[in-house]
Amino acid sequence: MSDPRHSLPVGEVPALVRADLRLIAELIEPRSRVLDIGCGDGALLEHLVREKRVVGRGMELSQEGVNASVARGLSVVQGDADTALADYPDAAFDVAVLSKTLQATRDPRAVLRQLVRIGRHAIVSFPNFGYWRIRGSLLFCGRMPVTPSLPAPWYETENIHLCTLRDFTALCASEGILVERAFTVDDEGEPRRIRSLALANLFGQDGVFLLRKG
Repeated sequence: MSDPRHSLPVGEVPALVRADLRLIAELIEPRSRVLDIGCGDGALLEHLVREKRVVGRGMELSQEGVNASVARGLSVVQGDADTALADYPDAAFDVAVLSKTLQATRDPRAVLRQLVRIGRHAIVSFPNFGYWRIRGSLLFCGRMPVTPSLPAPWYETENIHLCTLRDFTALCASEGILVERAFTVDDEGEPRRIRSLALANLFGQDGVFLLRKG
């Protein structure tokens, strides 16, 4: 895995608006075999294919996302992360990516198991529900928060299993999944290596984890 401290030149990542996607792209080695699960409109996958010459495949639940990805010339199929990952053989990919999707799955633990089974490494990003702005919204307003990472109101959100960084690392530990690298992304889009989980859980807006099977 490449080191995200050695950033790509700014001009090489114009399409990746989301900070977690930029960090994920930096973590992936050139010419890797990549499966992007919940790939949306294919922005990350297109970047990886174009800039890093990966052998890229995608899976997306929405037909709109599949259509947008195929229009980019990408190999993307419609599928549900909760059910379709079981069809892939062990270690079929160098990296399995799940960006801002885990919290929308019905069984996050089972999905996580599948990720580290089909990928030699897995990269997972998700909104951190322990972020201080979220805590503040609940404490002082008594209402479910709306933030850049959680932009939909509670009655429209697709998220059904929100978690904190502590929750996620505890789940990985219980499943014997090794965290090789862990980062947060702050509200200005800056990635930071997690050195203190307590501080990261408070100040990190998103978490990005590089994992492998133990």
